[in-house]
Amino acid sequence: MPTERPVLIQGGMGAGVSDWRLARAVAATGNLGVVSGTGIDTLLVRRLQDGDPGGHMRRALAAFPIDGVAERIVDDYFIEGGKQAGERYRSKPMPRVEPSRKLLELMVAGNFVEVYLAKEGHSGPVGVNYLEKIQTPHLSSIYGAMLAGVDYVLMGAGIPMAIPGVLDRLSDGLPVEYRLDVKGAERGEAFTTVFDPDEFGDGNLPPAPRPEFLAIVSSHILATALVRKASGRVDGFVIEGPTAGGHNAPPRGKVQFSDSGEPIYGDRDIPDLDVFREIGFPFWLAGGYGEPEQIAEALKLGAAGVQVGTAFAFCEESGFTAETKRQVLELSKAGKAKIFTDPVASPTGFPFKVVELEDSLSNPVVYEKRSRICDLGYLRTAYRRDDGTVGWRCPSEPVDDYVRKGGSETDTVGRKCLCNSLIANIGHPQVQRNGDVEGELITSGDDVADIARFVPKGRDGYRAIDVIDYLLPATTS
Repeated sequence: MPTERPVLIQGGMGAGVSDWRLARAVAATGNLGVVSGTGIDTLLVRRLQDGDPGGHMRRALAAFPIDGVAERIVDDYFIEGGKQAGERYRSKPMPRVEPSRKLLELMVAGNFVEVYLAKEGHSGPVGVNYLEKIQTPHLSSIYGAMLAGVDYVLMGAGIPMAIPGVLDRLSDGLPVEYRLDVKGAERGEAFTTVFDPDEFGDGNLPPAPRPEFLAIVSSHILATALVRKASGRVDGFVIEGPTAGGHNAPPRGKVQFSDSGEPIYGDRDIPDLDVFREIGFPFWLAGGYGEPEQIAEALKLGAAGVQVGTAFAFCEESGFTAETKRQVLELSKAGKAKIFTDPVASPTGFPFKVVELEDSLSNPVVYEKRSRICDLGYLRTAYRRDDGTVGWRCPSEPVDDYVRKGGSETDTVGRKCLCNSLIANIGHPQVQRNGDVEGELITSGDDVADIARFVPKGRDGYRAIDVIDYLLPATTS
């Protein structure tokens, strides 16, 4: 476990943007490198179907400590030389309340692989980031990361009250459960998903040390509630402001919109740092801390450090495609990189920051051409059927399907399939049965407007170490 608090946390961005290469590059400097745990089972099977360039997936799977799992995954999904261009990826099971053995193996092994590779060759700290909203994969995902020795678990986009206790029990090899948010659940009803590490390992319980838990919050109110009511020890907080990329917390109070349709944040959305200092747990500030003087100010305010995402999102080691990085850097150099905080794009209902790119789903023309489909299912909402069982719906799925399941047609307007687009962002777009290739939807923080400042003179791009040298010159000189 970590003995010193990192000053710099590299944000856990998107599905596979904060991949093992980026986290390893950051962690090797002694700062906290973070892999994204979102959609990690899909990333594993698609990397294998692309031929596993470099053999990294198979190398990590060979180290998986429970017999038979790695062999089954490789046999099912690995394609020597990679699938043919234009060929569909083979699908995998969708998330569900009672996951199949196959899905459990993909979740546990996928998280293990990403953390294992991020920790290779150095002794720096590695974390994994999850969205509380995506609930059914939590237990198996966290266990896989713990098997690989993850140092920190970070979680936002919800209220992760149960996670500290889950970490405690998994580290002791005990069964765990997670209560699900189910729309329409009746008073007294509880729906849970469960995971038993002893059953999964058929009596084989490899070491799974408890990582530290950092809750990603936007207010002192939530932080106070977590300290008082969480199921176990909370080790610190990442306080994320509305300029940070990806999902943002909605504004508090009645939501107002700017002339361009973006939610307006006000004084009520500013966290009270006095409360955080009184709580006494370490905290990191996130959103708008991409300059050395801003980091110095954060430290003066009592923070242990800062979390930075956007600065790392477009470096050479990140998971975005080379073409996406090139486009965004060119826009930034020309002063034309723009962010729109879209209040409706995400099926979660959280505002979602989007980079405006002409050939991506941020363009209404491109968006309207896409055929709606829900075939990955991470951001679906659980709802109670009339017979008391759990169903799943998503406002980004076909409108008729959503309405048939009891959803409101109004909720579908402007919704985008983040599951498919975020996987497309990192170079693994699905080819749908009608021949359409899933498009990108790039998310980033407001700092993208000036991201070109990290590019050294005479080069077209930049590396993670260039960001660290810029942000923490005193520690890297």
